[in-house]
Formats: sequence, C-alpha cells, structure tokens
Amino acid sequence: MNATPPGPTWVAFEHHRRIAAGPPGEVIAALQQQLARRPEALPVVLDAVSSERIELDWRQPVERLLALLPPPQAVTLAEPAEDAPRGPGRPKLGVTAREVTLLPRHWDWLARQPGGASVALRKLVQAAMREGHPAESRRQATDAAYRFMAIVGGDLPQYEAVSRALFAGDLAAVRDGVADWPADVSAHLLALAARVDAPSAPD
Repeated sequence: MNATPPGPTWVAFEHHRRIAAGPPGEVIAALQQQLARRPEALPVVLDAVSSERIELDWRQPVERLLALLPPPQAVTLAEPAEDAPRGPGRPKLGVTAREVTLLPRHWDWLARQPGGASVALRKLVQAAMREGHPAESRRQATDAAYRFMAIVGGDLPQYEAVSRALFAGDLAAVRDGVADWPADVSAHLLALAARVDAPSAPD
C-alpha cells in the first residue's frame, strides 16, 4: 500500500505581520501580490512546522517556484502476503534480517534472555524508541519555536527572557513575556511552543 504524506505548510511574515500561511502555492501567490503592491517589501518565508527559512526568488512564476520544491515522498507500507511461507515458529511480523556486530559478552547476555537474542534486541529497540521519541519531539519543537523567534522576533522586548523561559519549558512565562508582542508574532510563537509539551502519538 502506498501513502503520500501531506505536503509542506509555509508561513510568511513581513516584519511582525503575517502575510500568509498554508500550502506553498497559496503563500507564493500572496507574496507576489504583496510584492506587486510594495516592491520594496522584504518578506520572510518559513516552514510552518520547523521554522526553517525558505529562500527563493519570489518574483518568478508560481509554477516555476513550485517545480523547484522536492515532491512529497511516497511511503510504501508492505504487508506480507497471507500465503507467504514462514519458517517454523516464526511469527508473521515482517521481520527483516540484518547483520549486527556485538562483542562476545553482549551475545552471551542476549542468549540468556527469554526468547533469545532476536526477541531481546527487539524489546531493547522498542523501549529506546518509546523513551527517546518524546524527548526528541520536545527538542525539535523547542528548536522550531526558538528559530522562529530569532528570525522574526529578535528585536522585540523581553526576547532574552522569553528565550530562557522557552528552553526551561515554562510556557506560562513564555505567554507572559509575549503579552505585548505584535499579535501575529505572539500567536505563531505560542502555537509552536504549545507543541513542546504536546503528547506524542503512540508508536
């Protein structure tokens, strides 16, 4: 089964005012309208999730700009056939055989675990995925919020205090610190910051 993930979402700011947000085509069209009215405008375009800056010549035709973007990657979800032969005792888990290099004492420890080395390794990997995923998601969300702040709001009052509160995970202090910021900047930052403690989707 093939699944194509949703395309990117962008957000565009001019100074402290949000110009557009949405799929790239819509954002580019809004930018070009803005530049047609005000050729001296200096818009900033960011990925709405990661806050990575997107730099293109916005005066080119929309079709040409969209052609420069990498296409969404189709993900193949392979399901083993119902009649696929399986070895005795092997469950239908879609197991992939790969080489693993360990020291002798590691193999000895794995061999003593219930179910043997393969089961023990799968359990270890699954536990690491459960424990590491929330921490990594929080780090990425924090980085995205800070990156947006640095690009769009670096000249705003209480910037340093808001930065410290963000990295400390004190979202109440972040909200207090941005209370007097321009509405578009504070709203987008708070939306990004809310993802820092958002629960992760289960594996």
